[in-house]
Amino acid sequence: MDAQGHERFREFVENRSSALLKTAVLLSGGDRHAAEDLLQSALIKAAGRWQRIDEPEAYVRQILYRQQVSRWRLKWRRRELTVAEPPEGTGGTAAVDASSAVDLRIVMRGALARLTARQRTVLVLRYFEDLPEADVARILGCSVGTVRSTTHRSLARLRALAPELAALGPADAEQSPSRDFSPVEVRP
Repeated sequence: MDAQGHERFREFVENRSSALLKTAVLLSGGDRHAAEDLLQSALIKAAGRWQRIDEPEAYVRQILYRQQVSRWRLKWRRRELTVAEPPEGTGGTAAVDASSAVDLRIVMRGALARLTARQRTVLVLRYFEDLPEADVARILGCSVGTVRSTTHRSLARLRALAPELAALGPADAEQSPSRDFSPVEVRP
C-alpha cells in the first residue's frame, strides 16, 4: 500500500470504525470483545485489498457479515451466554427517563444474545442495517424464503424472550435516543 492509500485507510478507520463496531456488537450478540475481534479481522482483510476497493464501508460490512456467518457454521459453537445486569437506579425523574432507555437496551441485548447467531444476524441485517430480504439472502447465501422464515421465527423468539418489549408502542421505539435496538418491530 502506498502512502496515499495508507492515509485513506487510516482516515476511513478513524471516521467509520465506531459505526462498524455497533454493527459488529449486534452481530456478536452484545459481546463487545468478540465484536472488536470481528471488526479488527475485517479491517485487516480490507487493508490487504485497500487499493482495489471501490466502496470501503460496504466492503468491510460484507466481510463482517460473512465472518459472522462462518462463525455460526463452525461445528464447535461457544456455549457461553453473556447477559448484562441492569444498573442500580439512582432515583430522580431525569434518571428514570434515562434509565428506561438503558433498561430497554439491556433487555434487548439480553434477548438478542439468547438468539442463535443466525437469527441474530438476520435481524441485524433486516432491521438495524435496513436491508431488503433479497440483499440479506445474497449476503447469507440462502433463499429469500429462508430469510423470511428465519426473520419470522427470530421475532417470535425475541417476543417470547423479552415480553416486556411488547409494552412499547411504535411511538416509544421512535423516541429511543439510540438507533441500536429500536428498529425491531415487536407486536403484542
